[in-house]
Amino acid sequence: MRLGDETVPPVEVEPEGSSPRESAPTTAPEVKTSPREDDSLAEEYLSLFFTDVGLANSSLRSITRTPFNESLQAMQAFFGLEVTGILDNETVAVMKEPRCGVSDISRYGHFHGRPKWKKRLITYRITRYTVDLNQRQVDATIAQAFQLYSDVIPLDFKQIYSGTADIMILFQGGYHGDFYPFDGRNGVLAHANSPGQGLGGDTHFDEDETWTLTRRGVNLLLVAAHEFGHALGLDHSRDRRALMFPTYKYVNTNGYKLPDDDRRGVQALYGVRRAKPTTEPELTPPPVPEPEPEPEEPTEDPDPKPDPRPNPRDEQCNRDLVFDAATSIRGDLYFFKNGYYWRKNSQGIRLTKVSSRWSRINDVDAAYEVPYKNEVYLFEGHQFWAITAYSKTMMPGYPRRITTLGLPPSVSKVDAAVYVRTTGKTLIFVKNQYWSYNEARNQMDHGYPRYIAYDFPGIGSKVDAVFENYGYLYFSNGPRQSEYYLQHKTVRRVLLNYGWLNCY
Repeated sequence: MRLGDETVPPVEVEPEGSSPRESAPTTAPEVKTSPREDDSLAEEYLSLFFTDVGLANSSLRSITRTPFNESLQAMQAFFGLEVTGILDNETVAVMKEPRCGVSDISRYGHFHGRPKWKKRLITYRITRYTVDLNQRQVDATIAQAFQLYSDVIPLDFKQIYSGTADIMILFQGGYHGDFYPFDGRNGVLAHANSPGQGLGGDTHFDEDETWTLTRRGVNLLLVAAHEFGHALGLDHSRDRRALMFPTYKYVNTNGYKLPDDDRRGVQALYGVRRAKPTTEPELTPPPVPEPEPEPEEPTEDPDPKPDPRPNPRDEQCNRDLVFDAATSIRGDLYFFKNGYYWRKNSQGIRLTKVSSRWSRINDVDAAYEVPYKNEVYLFEGHQFWAITAYSKTMMPGYPRRITTLGLPPSVSKVDAAVYVRTTGKTLIFVKNQYWSYNEARNQMDHGYPRYIAYDFPGIGSKVDAVFENYGYLYFSNGPRQSEYYLQHKTVRRVLLNYGWLNCY
């Protein structure tokens, strides 16, 4: 892909023209060349990207040329320039933009012959990493790029660490083992093969670029998502808003989803993902070592003042379900929504009104359990309560203001919280930042708040609910949930919240 012309603040990205030949600065540097150099540039550019031969499985370059003027006119028409067949300044400027290494002659957005994968699980392996990002950042970003597609089509992607994968990925500049060496910084940013045996789907990134997770340099998520579109069988799009537009343009990737043009194109090849995601977890909670009988859960009484919000009972199996909070309590899982909670254990799921269990609490914004203290903390607005986990009775001296934990007065509510057994710390999330609370010392750690997106790559910049289960942290952001391995700081897979509520 190529660089766009506008400057954007440093955030995560969404592709509007995110494509393979992506490059670092937000604006491509102006390079003055002579008319003779422009002619040479144009001949090479058109021979690489605007030949009239359909692409087969290599999808990187075709062989025969069309006459110069015809190719130049095709290029001008593709990019929405005035079709003159004359090499003017505007045409030369487009040719100098960083871009994807795949040809722009396409048929209905798919490669010639409509190649596609014939199986549902596609493996990938990263054989060489960039030095610009650490390995966990690259792994998480590549997984996120694949997830954009598995969200909308019935394919799943799995990273492997040895042997030959369906899609082999590497970062290397210049000559790198195929017949299409990279051209240095700010030219072709990456390229990918269309689906097929052998080299099919293989994707290469130019290590001479500066790879980042922000607007600076070349945003890896945007370029990777574009290239994986090629690896799945998509050709370039003429829609400037599409991910598969051939030149690179930075966009904000926070909450990014495939644009409509790209979604329709990939679904035309593979179909639409079914209502039940194949990545739903098997949720069998651990046995609860409780010799004493649990108190009966109260029945749900009619509310004399009906809540205008949707009843969670009607939302339980909604793919767009968003949790207000989540926590474990003595081995059971609790999911809070609109003044109710679902309690999940080996006996099933039961929906209960929060105030019928804890009379002084109406809504729960955040919740967490500290098992060694046998205590659970529930947050509502600017205050919180401590509950004895075994008896579920409120402890004396509560509610307390959330500022007593060390949060600043500017914080009016907590979005999410979770106690991490391996560290003995409670992570408290507010908007796009989080704090670390030392449970043993009953005080906040120094150096906080910190940014969520920086310390937990791949989960987004906001947390609506979070809990720990079987050694993984489950971060919910809207209806999506990231299964996160904290030790390696990697996203293992992305789920939907409603998958925890026995919706089959």
